[in-house]
Amino acid sequence: MSQPPKSKGSNILDWHLLKRVLHLASPFKTQFVVATLLALALAALSPLRPYLIQQTVDNYVLIPHATGLVNMTMLLIGLLIVESICRYNFGYLTSWLGQSVIKNLRVKVFNHMLHFRLRYFDTTPIGTSTTRAINDVETVNDIFSEGMITIIADLFTIIVVLSIMLYTDWKLTLVCLTTFPLLIYATYLFKEGIKKTFQEVRTQVAAMNAFLQEHISGMSVVQIFAAEKQEMDKFNAINRRQTDAHIKSIWYYSVFFPAVEIIIAIALGLMVWYGAHAVVSDYTTIGTLIAFILYLNMLFYPMRMLADKFNTLQMGMVASERVFHVLDRNDHIPDTGTKQARFKGDITFNNVWFAYNDKDWVLRNVNFTVKAGQTLAIVGATGAGKSSIINLLNRFYDIQQGSIEIDGHNIKEYTLNALRNNIGLVLQDVFLFSGTIFENITLRNPNITQQQVENAAKLMGAHEFICKLPGQYHYNVMERGATLSMGQRQLISFIRALVFDPQILILDEATSSIDTETEQMVQYAMDKLVQNRTAIIIAHRLSTILHANQIMVLDKGQIAEMGTHLELLEHNGVYRKLYDTQFAALVE
Repeated sequence: MSQPPKSKGSNILDWHLLKRVLHLASPFKTQFVVATLLALALAALSPLRPYLIQQTVDNYVLIPHATGLVNMTMLLIGLLIVESICRYNFGYLTSWLGQSVIKNLRVKVFNHMLHFRLRYFDTTPIGTSTTRAINDVETVNDIFSEGMITIIADLFTIIVVLSIMLYTDWKLTLVCLTTFPLLIYATYLFKEGIKKTFQEVRTQVAAMNAFLQEHISGMSVVQIFAAEKQEMDKFNAINRRQTDAHIKSIWYYSVFFPAVEIIIAIALGLMVWYGAHAVVSDYTTIGTLIAFILYLNMLFYPMRMLADKFNTLQMGMVASERVFHVLDRNDHIPDTGTKQARFKGDITFNNVWFAYNDKDWVLRNVNFTVKAGQTLAIVGATGAGKSSIINLLNRFYDIQQGSIEIDGHNIKEYTLNALRNNIGLVLQDVFLFSGTIFENITLRNPNITQQQVENAAKLMGAHEFICKLPGQYHYNVMERGATLSMGQRQLISFIRALVFDPQILILDEATSSIDTETEQMVQYAMDKLVQNRTAIIIAHRLSTILHANQIMVLDKGQIAEMGTHLELLEHNGVYRKLYDTQFAALVE
């Protein structure tokens, strides 16, 4: 499985990556600029409060002045109101910005995944893809709501507060900053440690999602083989690693913040000690001393939070790197064709060679032709290459050598939409989405009417059983069609294929997992479905393909035999052996 690149731990920040993340906010430039201006305004407004308190104490309290005290009090209240309004708008706007960015990013990621080659899904656990599209995208939100802009605000606050402190009393300021190097060092250690633990947390979250998705989907297998204890042990191991990663991050927080409080307390003690001497010596004022207590909190609080916010930014960057790794994958089938005509249905494979990994050939020099309206049946042992042929015809994968043509044109000349809209595919393992029968048949295509669906169901012999269901065509089939039988799901897939009216129809072992009685009903539907269409039928049960125009026998990726049912029986080869084996078993 392809892994996302690891974050460069030696770099404080990947500026190229940050620039790319910020570009995601380009549709919301106005909101981004306003949020940044609000951040700067808050950074400038907050230090005004200690300054006004200093002026109030020195000029209107120690030297009593009732009118001046009232005026300063009203000014402080007005400042607090303005600051509160700015802080509300800042908090709301940054959160809105983050959610708007990830809303667009989710759409972009999912749309990108929709067009991936199937090879990506063959090699990437679903849980990992889910983590990229949901968890990691959600973490990118933190860059805007809690990271970048708030870091700018905190840095500007530190600069403004420090400037005012130096202007007010530079000696007292230097005393306050005595412990500053300790705070910076503690912040650096915290930042580096928490970054590693957060990266481990993200890795373990992806592992947990992948494990749960896989085992919930395969729960029946776990229970059939009584493997609950073994799988529980595996889950406990993954869960323990994730818990340990979280606890390690908690440990860093539990050590860092008390350490910062001690550093701040030492700075405050030094300031009071020196300030008291300065007041007694008439070098400074009591108002200045009170203001400096407030300044210290405004100075050290952003410093204390900067490490946490910087790590929030870093984790957002790590998540964005994973998301961009998905977006940068060039795993799409090239859609360079221009033809969009409706097919007649002639199919030709010319010297086709294909391998999933570019070296182990699954198909070797395959040549065959199916005329429009004819039915080709393909049989062969597991792994012979039967399903690969239908994957190639739909361009789920591209061949390495040879060509595949429809109506005399290479399939690459058609747009992917035109190609796949003209080909109907019914699989052995029918996948139904959560939703109604009608939605599963139409796939929410607004051009398909209820009447068309009912007409198709009647033609397939499925209308009767659907009408017996609660809600009929609006019956909710639940995830993967769990509330329907295998045969019912198969019939719904036939109706789906019929209403989309493809000119080429592919049936991939459509009757291999159902009982004989249901097979008769499905066989009737199949016969109706293939009328006036080019059909390719892959089957294990030879009884379903006896009337095919041609039967192709695949063996290890090569065509071993080809002909009608009677011709192949007379040939007395591989097909004859398959036929004798199956029908001998039926006789017994």
